[in-house]
Amino acid sequence: MENLTRRSFIGSAALGTAAFAQQSGPKRIAIVTTIYRYLSHGQHIGDRFLVGYPIDGGWHKPDMKVVSLYVDQKPEGDLSSDRAKEFGFGVYPTIAEALRCGGSKLAVDAVLIVGEHGNYPRNDKGQILYPRAEFFQQCVKVFEEDGRTVPVYNDKHLSYSFEKAKAMVDASKRLRFPMLAGSSLPVTWRLPELELPLGCEIEEALMVGNGGSDPMDYHALEAMQCMLERRRGGETGVKAVQMLTGDAVWQAGKDGRYSRELLTSALSRSDTTLGLSVKDGRPQDLVGTGELPKIVKTPAAYFIEYRDGQKATLLMLDGALQDFNFAARVKGMAGPQATQFFLSPVPNVTYSACLVSKIEQMFATGSAPYPVERTLIVSGMLESCLTSKLHNGQRLETPHLQVNYKAPKQSQYCRS
Repeated sequence: MENLTRRSFIGSAALGTAAFAQQSGPKRIAIVTTIYRYLSHGQHIGDRFLVGYPIDGGWHKPDMKVVSLYVDQKPEGDLSSDRAKEFGFGVYPTIAEALRCGGSKLAVDAVLIVGEHGNYPRNDKGQILYPRAEFFQQCVKVFEEDGRTVPVYNDKHLSYSFEKAKAMVDASKRLRFPMLAGSSLPVTWRLPELELPLGCEIEEALMVGNGGSDPMDYHALEAMQCMLERRRGGETGVKAVQMLTGDAVWQAGKDGRYSRELLTSALSRSDTTLGLSVKDGRPQDLVGTGELPKIVKTPAAYFIEYRDGQKATLLMLDGALQDFNFAARVKGMAGPQATQFFLSPVPNVTYSACLVSKIEQMFATGSAPYPVERTLIVSGMLESCLTSKLHNGQRLETPHLQVNYKAPKQSQYCRS
């Protein structure tokens, strides 16, 4: 950083953050994404800042302007050039040029990083090696060189690597800029509405999801975490994880590793159960009838042991349902507490609007509505679970996942 000490940089960055919400005119946004084509995350999120989105029973157009775009890959169907021409922004060959809008200094008020979709390799754990951390670090380099920071949103998990994810969060703390990340599930509608009391005592918790790894299990883990973080004492980290697959998942249920009652309760909230329900429309108790092992060909169980003694289980049951559901027993509350994290259909996927409203809130105010540490700990959970799977379902101690944070007083999910 030329002619700028760390102390003076932090001082100027803090002043910039304080004045951020008071500046006049539309906020200027740079989008940094892997691809920008139909139904990609870049298109879902970016387009909402271009044209607006439905929220709270009306149409909302952010008082913000996309002024630049960096897109890493341009496969068939790429929309970046068409969007740039229609809305009058530039598509730049590097991230630094996008953040500077082709000039010599940072020229935007917020950065939207969407590292999802595109042609990227997988590692031996099956994780897609999206360059989210690399995109982020290039943004940080611009901040350091130019002596100014702006809020940054990172879509989904921070990185396939907890080490890289932690470095991202550490950089945001060191340079004192607002940062938000994560899945849309914690902020989408819940059917029925369910907010666990802050400081409650959760006796047992179970999440059920569908799809493969690592895209869909991340969503399920973060949805589960947004409920668990409300427990007494707040979040103090994860002690150990274990991931089982195949018949070992059903055996774990027989052995009492997870509650059949909570599994039934979670599945009861599903609107998309498969099997006989699809064949002839009959309602069915997938647990009680023993139907699950017949229709779920590749089950997976993610067992999470927290440092404070709390335990939780995620069951990925692709073939049994097509949505995401949570159930828990909470001390002082009668019966299982269960809800569905509602995902509306394509192409509009209006649950993305719930997420964009939170991103917009941070861009407008300079303050994140919920802690980025949630996404950090879930990024680490997923990596460790997939490492357990790679080691034949071995239980793994996770001393590196000592992540501490407090949940917001009110859950941030959509209620109208």
